[in-house]
Amino acid sequence: MLAKTGLTVQDHQRRTVDNFVRVAELWQERGDHPECPVMPVIQGWSLDDYVRCVSYYEAAGVRLAEDYPVVGVGSVCRRQGTAEISEIFRVLAQMDLPLHGFGVKTAGLGLYGRWLTTADSMAWSYQARRNPPLPGCSGHKNCANCMRYALAWRDRVLATVDGPQQLDLTFDDLEDAA
Repeated sequence: MLAKTGLTVQDHQRRTVDNFVRVAELWQERGDHPECPVMPVIQGWSLDDYVRCVSYYEAAGVRLAEDYPVVGVGSVCRRQGTAEISEIFRVLAQMDLPLHGFGVKTAGLGLYGRWLTTADSMAWSYQARRNPPLPGCSGHKNCANCMRYALAWRDRVLATVDGPQQLDLTFDDLEDAA
């Protein structure tokens, strides 16, 4: 399958891995800090794509599970509420990868949040931008960059996803429940 760039998924994966390796090398050559702050990102579309991308990192000598606090998972934002993405996160988590989900909405957290180490979202800022400031907030026309609003949003999300979750009916979940 060709992307809009005219390149295949494998071409993009190789470029992603090659660029990450080069940035990590440059950091070591020029940085004063031992740990590179750049997150490796696994790219793909299908489950097989993501697994192949992990193997490209391994072939390049990058130890994702051992050497990085989080590993980003790309290309999920627009299809995050699907069973396919849930399965991708489940399989990647079984590889002991500390996963980071980009742009994960509450529905996505409900489906696969248990397999994520971290996640980010701009949904709170998007909603805040379209509403008046919270009572007591002054000095700005909305709360799009407001810590109070962000923390209130966080509390609501955590209350939603920390409750009981429907188990995916996979053997791993059944074993964990036993």
